[in-house]
Amino acid sequence: MAFRDELGKRVLFLDGGMGSLLQEKGLKAGELPELWNLYNPEPVYQIHKAYLEAGTDIIYSNTFGANSFKFDNVEEIIVAGIRNARRAVKDSGKQAYVALDIGPTGKLLKPMGTLDFEEAVSVFAEEVRAGVKAGADLIAIETMSDIYEMKAAVLAAKENSDLPIIATAAFGENGKMLTGASPEIMAAVMEGLRVDAFGMNCGLGPYQMEEMFNILTKVSSSPLVLKPNAGLPKSVGGKTVYDIGPNQFAEKMAEMVAAGAWIVGGCCGTTPFHIKALYEKCKNIPVKPLEEKDICAVTSYSNYVTLGDRPVIIGERINPTGKSKFKQALRDNNMAYILDEAVKQSDSGAHILDVNVGLPEIDEVAMMKNTVSELQSILPLPLQIDTTDPIAMETAMRIYNGKPMINSVNGKTEVMNQIFPLVQKYGGTVVGLCLDEDGIPNSTEGRLAIAEKIYKTAESYGIKRKDIVIDALTMTMSTDTNSANITLGAVKGIKAQGGRTVLGVSNISFGLPQRELVNSAFFTLAMQAGLSSGIINPNSASMRAAYDTYCVLAGYDDQCMDYCARYAVAAPVQTVVTSASAGNGTVTSAAASPATGSTPPATAAAPEMDLKQCIIKGLKDKAYKATLKALESKAPMAIINDDLVPALNEVGKGFEKGTIFLPQLLMSADAASNGFAAIKEEVQKKGISPEKKGTIIVATVKGDIHDIGKNILKVLLENYSYNVIDLGKDVPPEAIVEKVKETKAPLVGLSALMTTTVVSMEETIKQLRKEAPWCKIMVGGAVLTQEYADMIGADFYGKDAMQSVYYAEKLFS
Repeated sequence: MAFRDELGKRVLFLDGGMGSLLQEKGLKAGELPELWNLYNPEPVYQIHKAYLEAGTDIIYSNTFGANSFKFDNVEEIIVAGIRNARRAVKDSGKQAYVALDIGPTGKLLKPMGTLDFEEAVSVFAEEVRAGVKAGADLIAIETMSDIYEMKAAVLAAKENSDLPIIATAAFGENGKMLTGASPEIMAAVMEGLRVDAFGMNCGLGPYQMEEMFNILTKVSSSPLVLKPNAGLPKSVGGKTVYDIGPNQFAEKMAEMVAAGAWIVGGCCGTTPFHIKALYEKCKNIPVKPLEEKDICAVTSYSNYVTLGDRPVIIGERINPTGKSKFKQALRDNNMAYILDEAVKQSDSGAHILDVNVGLPEIDEVAMMKNTVSELQSILPLPLQIDTTDPIAMETAMRIYNGKPMINSVNGKTEVMNQIFPLVQKYGGTVVGLCLDEDGIPNSTEGRLAIAEKIYKTAESYGIKRKDIVIDALTMTMSTDTNSANITLGAVKGIKAQGGRTVLGVSNISFGLPQRELVNSAFFTLAMQAGLSSGIINPNSASMRAAYDTYCVLAGYDDQCMDYCARYAVAAPVQTVVTSASAGNGTVTSAAASPATGSTPPATAAAPEMDLKQCIIKGLKDKAYKATLKALESKAPMAIINDDLVPALNEVGKGFEKGTIFLPQLLMSADAASNGFAAIKEEVQKKGISPEKKGTIIVATVKGDIHDIGKNILKVLLENYSYNVIDLGKDVPPEAIVEKVKETKAPLVGLSALMTTTVVSMEETIKQLRKEAPWCKIMVGGAVLTQEYADMIGADFYGKDAMQSVYYAEKLFS
């Protein structure tokens, strides 16, 4: 029976850990396990066969790290890995599937890192093609800590095969992926990409995963996968062991199978004994039927916005229509101006930003791609991609990090046939305009009929009604005094049918004086009629007031907290960002947005951001210019101590609290780097060398090529004025010891992602203790815990990069 046919008929069982079992069979510290597919295949085959005998239905090939960043012979390794698994299946005598196992590249994608999105797709595509050639039954993408890299892997799988896809992410104890995605965001993005099943693996044990899994069951309409570690790791006698035995593991997993997990297995620390216990405990539990969750979601990499009851604000200012300055910015490729417009709307409380960069005289495709990338590099807000150019649309959808809003389709068959295939491939929430080949109906009934036509055509492409947002179209009152009534009637009709709506609100007043009076009144009427989202100017005092007062009076502002935070005081305050149950028109945000209590007039110019704010918001060009301006009146060290470091500290505290996530942290670090660069240029003109606090050596230990954590730490330490010596990845203990002795460095930072390489970390620590006893050692990585770090003799365990920075600050002070 084919995998897709069997999915949902019974619980399917995955295998368990591979690396730790290979270590028991002789895999040395730092040795690459994938090479055993070629040079020592028998132990790999034996482990596969043991899992099959324990009850496994799906064997993962020993190809987790088989990518071109690590190997020159990727295809050879993957073909051998599939062959070993296939032989084990044949010899076991049972029907089972062989999955091509694809792990992360070990690199951060741009703009946070150096890996281009299309290069990541290409690297994964090479693996997929090799797996198809070798005869894999399905593709298992696992241990992804970045939703963007996860998307790249899924696209590579879809574009190079028609095999089923299982995709699982690694979450931290904070309930987020490394780059900020929540379980809700992963569900929205993976369902948009139409993978066959998705869920979680690695990083945590079943007890730690339970809360996140429960979230997935509430928001997902797809089959769920669960592949936890055998608890948390510790070191015993120089070996990595985990704290949950087979029976305890199976007991907890059975609860989650009953709650809706369709595909279950184990990751690090699990053995055939764990899988055997899991199989016996869960084999007779009936599969819980899928329930369609009526959630209309738009996401970025860290913000999750649902369109439901409470209206959502879509900022309209990144659009050249009627904006001469914006048009000129597009012609001049003035990205700083565009980003400034985005930041202002974010600060004013927009939940989603519309992005329209269409001008006849520019390259819209290139401009759209650049604008989306730049906006996502500094802001966590989801975007609405607004273009009539299908090429520009696909370009933006492909590189978008999250699940975007798509503006738009309409009732014209040609347009729907252009855009719906893109949504089918990349995912998205689509705006459907109530017009067709006959124009815009001048009646509520006519617009509702076109809405129904859009829904039905979308369904023929596998796009559900919950992913369609109908624009009933706002027509100006100056030419038809019944325009508002027709539009509001359509909004009410769509709402009554359970649909979602959006309106470009300001069109209502075109050609009239004092337009904002009409706009704000119409906006209130539309929200009362059930409007899900309004495309408005969030910087407008009257529009913002209409929204805030409506939310209070409609009961969406709990205890009037948002309203009081915005209007009760004259000093700048933080807006309370609402986070409530999915499906009710809510926003789960990475960070609260600053707002002004005494709302300024709509025409008031926003004050120029100071250096500290430029850094906090990640505005690199502005940070550089603001630093040069500050140097006119302040000494370099005063700027560092009063502006640069305090800004980094503020962002770091937000990161620690979980209100700011890795992309924002790194963009702020880049902005601070520009500030330091300006200072360095100034002091070098005077023949002065910038002062460094001290030397720190960082390295990813032998056998491990995953240097994301190490690279993040390096960037942050350099911004705190440390001299960082980066030894790179896969670094032998001897090389680290020699560099410490050579430089007399007082601190070393060691990183490891894989269970098979933490033994190299322990060996490095032993040698450092013997050869360089003065040197303090801090460690970090996905497989580590405080207990584990203590057991291997580290001085400090950094749960994240900022904790390690704070340790360095304390040590060097």
